[in-house]
Amino acid sequence: MINRIAFQGEPGAYSHQACVETYPAMEALPCRTFEDAIAAVRDSAAGLAMLPVENSTFGRVADIHHLLPESGLHIVAEAFVRVHINLLALPGVRLDQIESAMSHTMLLGQCRAFLERHGIRRITGADTAGSARHVAEAGQPEMAALASELAGEIYGLDVLARHIEDQSTNTTRFLVMAREPDFTRRGNDGMMTTLVFRLRSIPAGLYKALGGFATNGVNLTKLESYMVGGNFSVVQFYADIEGHPEDAAVARALDELDYFTSDITILGVYPADPRRYGKE
Repeated sequence: MINRIAFQGEPGAYSHQACVETYPAMEALPCRTFEDAIAAVRDSAAGLAMLPVENSTFGRVADIHHLLPESGLHIVAEAFVRVHINLLALPGVRLDQIESAMSHTMLLGQCRAFLERHGIRRITGADTAGSARHVAEAGQPEMAALASELAGEIYGLDVLARHIEDQSTNTTRFLVMAREPDFTRRGNDGMMTTLVFRLRSIPAGLYKALGGFATNGVNLTKLESYMVGGNFSVVQFYADIEGHPEDAAVARALDELDYFTSDITILGVYPADPRRYGKE
């Protein structure tokens, strides 16, 4: 496999942090968009792609569930990454000198209490790492950035305050994508299966389709619906379930699901990250 992992964002982004933490031996490849990160794997510029799908504070990442089924890639792992937000400034600057902080709007909202307590004005930036780079290049001592410590290291900024996020459990879940699926592995903390499906047009179709998971004791950890093809009458469901398709209970549940659906696509079968269950 190509020893390179693609991510969306600039060096120092939290997706970059996820790559470093999860695959420290791989070279991280920054990409402008999610589509570019996916294309890097499809075109063999990278062996894997690290894509954020949801955050424990702000919910799912916009558009990602539309991209996954059309990507042509397969989920081979998940990674839960603690999002520690830090106040970064030019070397030698003190906290009491900071008047404004720049970051992605999501991070600005996650540090509201700290910023208000110190009278720091919020400035919306395109992203976290880009904001750190802007602070480094602008050279204005009164301006800081909210970003990862990795971003501070890359752009030569000092950490004035660590872990200032309002929610101490703030975590982002990432999915790792590859060109080829791998159904052979078995994780120490169990397996996850991700799939998308479309229902047949029958009364109480969703209730009936999901009944097989309940009767077979298969835990459905995530279920989301979204429109496809610009048509309000065509709905696709995205689901995460615990288990492997070769497990007897999961196989029976999927057979029942198949009876009530017009299409099922398994996007990936992969080991559960131990942090899913509170383990480190």
